[in-house]
Amino acid sequence: MFPIDVFVAYTAACLLLVISPGPDNILAIARGESQGRLAACVSASASGVGILFHVIAATAGLTILIQTSMVAFFIVKIIGASYLIWLGIKVLRNRNLITIEPIAAKSLKSIFTTGFLSAALNPKPGIFVLAFIPQFINPNLGSVSMQMLVYGFWFALLTTIGFTLMGVFSSQLKNCLMNRPKVLQGLNISAGATFIGSGLAVALMKQR
Repeated sequence: MFPIDVFVAYTAACLLLVISPGPDNILAIARGESQGRLAACVSASASGVGILFHVIAATAGLTILIQTSMVAFFIVKIIGASYLIWLGIKVLRNRNLITIEPIAAKSLKSIFTTGFLSAALNPKPGIFVLAFIPQFINPNLGSVSMQMLVYGFWFALLTTIGFTLMGVFSSQLKNCLMNRPKVLQGLNISAGATFIGSGLAVALMKQR
């Protein structure tokens, strides 16, 4: 059901997506920088669960509904865009998403919720999953739904592992950021701009 050459090609494509800069891996890096390895792992896991949510939704046909229903697409798009833009504005106002100074620790539940919503409320991953994974599915090799779930679970797992590594090793940046407040400020501005830019990109998405 899963030819090794196809699975290797799929894995390589997933890894390229995982390392591409985006709001979700920025969250994991920021959690690792400000609150430690466990927080980074929780944030990364939340992103993986968010991806898995889109995979299950696509397999169940909900993503197809969003693609074909203008109202459903508009509602999901506005909710996702608003959440990402809100996160970006919050980062720009507080400038403490990425910090080396002691801050009030967020609960692991709060970290997980933020990471999950960032991935789950963004319709782009859902549409991407529906457009990307089927390219590797062969109906002649067995259940299409099973292949969709397995490939999707693998993508979610790679996302979790990749973001976890980014978050865990982000703690090494502390030494580099010591006594460099302008660099730290620039990183927070860039992070906030990334969230807002992602939100605007979602808001401008057109139904296909």
